[in-house]
Amino acid sequence: MKDEIVNEKRIKVWITTLSIAIPLVVAFLFRYKIPNVEPLSFLPPIYATINGLTALCLIFAVFAIKKGKQKLHQNFMTFCIFLSVVFLGMYVAYHMTSESTSYGGEGILRYVYFFILITHIVLSIIIIPLVLITYSKSYFLKDYVSHKKWARFTFPIWLYVAITGVIVYLMISPYY
Repeated sequence: MKDEIVNEKRIKVWITTLSIAIPLVVAFLFRYKIPNVEPLSFLPPIYATINGLTALCLIFAVFAIKKGKQKLHQNFMTFCIFLSVVFLGMYVAYHMTSESTSYGGEGILRYVYFFILITHIVLSIIIIPLVLITYSKSYFLKDYVSHKKWARFTFPIWLYVAITGVIVYLMISPYY
């Protein structure tokens, strides 16, 4: 019992550290441009595809757990985390080598774009601790009851972030 409490405290420290560090590091690197490097302009469609793949894997993971396939569910979720890390690396690399693209649409679509973009960004920060907590409840702590409770909140937010990542790309892609 004491070891479980120690493990949970260590995990909370890691989750807190990563949840603060990741957005701060991304924000810092987003503003830093690597001089004299060819822009990685081929990356946006790749990381948009990764967002789409993440959304599909999240949905497959839910189907797997509903059918009682716990290991398959766990594999899908681990893959979703892997995809998110790959996405983040590509996203940062693109923005460190390329100037930001402005949305060129007008009228109501402009408001729709910025609403989707802002909610996507805010929720992409919020999802970091949610994913880490939810995943750790199952994978590290074997607390499936808590995992299920956290997953009810984490899943729709993560799915929204993944889907809106694709939508934001599709809306801004004509302006690259």
